[in-house]
Amino acid sequence: MQRRRFHLASILAVALLATSSYAEEKNAAVDRDPSPLNALLITGGCCHDYRFQAEAMQQAFKDAGVNANWKIIHEGGTGTDARIDLYNDPNWAQGFDVVIHNECFADTKDSNYIRRITATHQAGVNAVVIHCAMHTYRGAEIDDWREFLGVTSLRHDHQSNYKIDVVEANHPIMAGFPGDHVSAKDELYIIEKVWPNTTVLATSTSERDGSKHPVYWTNQYGKARVFGTTYGHSSETFQDKAFLGALVRGSLWAAGKLQ
Repeated sequence: MQRRRFHLASILAVALLATSSYAEEKNAAVDRDPSPLNALLITGGCCHDYRFQAEAMQQAFKDAGVNANWKIIHEGGTGTDARIDLYNDPNWAQGFDVVIHNECFADTKDSNYIRRITATHQAGVNAVVIHCAMHTYRGAEIDDWREFLGVTSLRHDHQSNYKIDVVEANHPIMAGFPGDHVSAKDELYIIEKVWPNTTVLATSTSERDGSKHPVYWTNQYGKARVFGTTYGHSSETFQDKAFLGALVRGSLWAAGKLQ
């Protein structure tokens, strides 16, 4: 009889745990705007498997139940100095809820070219910036792109599996993010400056000197909302459910579709 009671109690405990888990997932999505998300992904350049990353990103939105309409611009070859033709159009971002920057062109320095991009965002086009977007236009003398990003970074630490410490657990972007999560093998970017309108959501600690660096954050740039992450170097990162979940929620938040 005692065994039967214990077995029944175990079943109830598992059922309650599953119900609680389901409720947490459901509550995390309660305030999501169900209307389609019009997303522009700009990608290409040095050092990463951008084709795989683009595919993984689209699948993550689909798996999360987000109805997303994608336009993907994959240009610039595999070098560090390129210009995207799309930016020559003054209305290059018209009709999109969010622009996702996942490009890597560290040696492109032309100020007028850069300001054609940042001016559009400052006027109200929301954005997501991933990994090497932080080192894109790194050689430029102007700070416009860095202010848009919300952080300044010129270099990175070695690749490792870094623990991610959530700073703003109540922010909707971090809803459901595991408190003890360790990244897939990735680079830790050294953040030299956090701009005034940036809110740090999570940090990781350098294995070399113990300094903490933002790895997830939000930024207000003019009228635009920006979500950023320095992670995204490896294909393994784009298979990490915690990373992809934050990326989806961050994109929805930037687009004004996550309350």
